[in-house]
Amino acid sequence: MCRNIKPLFNFEPPATRNEMHDAALQFVRKISGYSVPSHANEAAFHEAVEDIEKVVRKLLKSLETNAPPRDREVEAEKRREKSRLRFGTA
Repeated sequence: MCRNIKPLFNFEPPATRNEMHDAALQFVRKISGYSVPSHANEAAFHEAVEDIEKVVRKLLKSLETNAPPRDREVEAEKRREKSRLRFGTA
């Protein structure tokens, strides 16, 4: 659905509030169709982002796993390599 929304669960260090906010914002942008809402819809847009961010925090706190935490840099390098293979080098 949203290619810019990255997994946030089971990382060391854990996802930051900023990362959760960015994921919520991207989600609301996608489902609303607005990258920037009109003035008339601005309050509802930002309220939705806040609500989804709260749900994301609650979800990440409640999830459990036996898998070892993933390393952010290793995962970022995997994404960069996948991008290089898909789009070539710039």
